[in-house]
Amino acid sequence: MERRLLNPKIDFVFKKIFGSEKHPGVLISFLNAVLKPKNNITDVEIKNTDIDKSYIEDKFSRLDVKAVTSKNEIINIEIQLKNEYNMIQRSLYYWSKLYEEQLEEGDRYDKLCRTVCINILDFKYLKNDRFHNGYRLKEIETNEELTNIQEIHFIEIPKLSEDSDEKDMLVAWMEFLKNPEREKVRSLELTISEIREAKDELIRISNDKEQRLLYEMRSKTLKDKNSALNEAERKGMQKGMQKGIK
Repeated sequence: MERRLLNPKIDFVFKKIFGSEKHPGVLISFLNAVLKPKNNITDVEIKNTDIDKSYIEDKFSRLDVKAVTSKNEIINIEIQLKNEYNMIQRSLYYWSKLYEEQLEEGDRYDKLCRTVCINILDFKYLKNDRFHNGYRLKEIETNEELTNIQEIHFIEIPKLSEDSDEKDMLVAWMEFLKNPEREKVRSLELTISEIREAKDELIRISNDKEQRLLYEMRSKTLKDKNSALNEAERKGMQKGMQKGIK
């Protein structure tokens, strides 16, 4: 019997596929789909390729993907399954850390590079119907852009509609993350080499006993974290109701 593919939305698997030096074309394709630059990114240097076992069992660890593009842009990609109600603050914090870490004492500010955080969410978060939102610093009244050196993206998978245009590469990548075994994705594999490459890597990971064991460990860690968050929410609601009754 064919073994079911692992869930590519689990951060361990996502990092294995999109944060691997073995197939940088997958990450390049994804970044061009998100950022839609006038001149496409042609190369990436992936920074944090190792996945330490201690990180897998740590419910507070971040298995994100960090890279520097051919345009000297610093990129951070994080995927989240559970709404912790802090994604905006969290993303701004990590963006500021990436920006600040570029300079050593005595360096000039003009050395600072464009820094981009991409958040992929498996829940609805922002108060609009668009599945992809990108933000920069702009003037409040005129909407004039101050700079593009700061850019933060939120991609909300549940907002992707069934009739979305699959010719849009970002839609194609989200279809892959939603369910790589759907007929839609099988069709996309035939025409998009990067989707095929990502699917092949997912199949390889899914059939590797050691990788599957690490996946199960990470899945359990994330479930434990989500259970703790749900319990905290439940207790918070109970306290709120008790206060209301008083």
